[in-house]
Amino acid sequence: MLEVRNLSLAFDDLVLADNMNFTLDQGKTHVIIGPNGTGKSSLLKTLFGDIQPQSGEVLYQGAALTKATLNPWRQRFGYMPQDINLDVGLSVLEVVLLGQLNALSLKLGDSLLEEALQALDQIGLLHLANRDVRTLSGGQCQMILFAQALMRKPEILMLDEPVSALDLHFQQVLLDHLDQQTKQKGWISLMILHDLNLAAQYADNLLVLKGGKVVAQGAPKDILTADLIEDVYGVKADIQLDSLGVPFVRTQRRGARAFMSMKDTLVTSEQSTKERAL
Repeated sequence: MLEVRNLSLAFDDLVLADNMNFTLDQGKTHVIIGPNGTGKSSLLKTLFGDIQPQSGEVLYQGAALTKATLNPWRQRFGYMPQDINLDVGLSVLEVVLLGQLNALSLKLGDSLLEEALQALDQIGLLHLANRDVRTLSGGQCQMILFAQALMRKPEILMLDEPVSALDLHFQQVLLDHLDQQTKQKGWISLMILHDLNLAAQYADNLLVLKGGKVVAQGAPKDILTADLIEDVYGVKADIQLDSLGVPFVRTQRRGARAFMSMKDTLVTSEQSTKERAL
């Protein structure tokens, strides 16, 4: 279990975490949603140890993250940040192998090589193994970094907007594989998503952030409501359940709402005119 206790984090006047508390259980996919600028990426960096909070603590299996424990702490993580920069003269296979950097030596073992090739095969990109990563699209780079994170054999896997550059096919490939591996291997998986429908499909536990606080947490079907979405995002939405009981979020266009309001006003005005004429 990964636990956040009384965590506070701020940059100047911007409060990103205000006495925040939550726990993340093993074998589950946890998804963070919330408006831009609400501290989602900063929270992941804090859990990884890149950012020092003003107060509070982060614990894994009861042991707290400290400066003294930072290196062994990070060895448990597979971390895929939001920023993608693969401007290096390496092949796809070499980039994936960097996920096991501590195990690499002058002589590459057959088992490690086979593992990297298998990781590429599982996400459908084995055919790119010998390609220079500088020739890849943004979406292909995301998938390669996902394979690299898997190579770390993490206990905790953190992904910051991992599908932002992916088409529908590879969104499903990545998220299905993540869900399967998380449950099979007992990982704690935590990712940030902006697509509420993807979050609803893949989150075992949804954390909704606003104003430095977790304003809702739980299964998507239990907490995703029109009121919550309007409160957090300032957007009106219709929520329906699909055949599997998963919430589907359909936002209402602002222009359409304004048009319907104007139409209703005109209809009312026309009716009033007719009534006066009678």
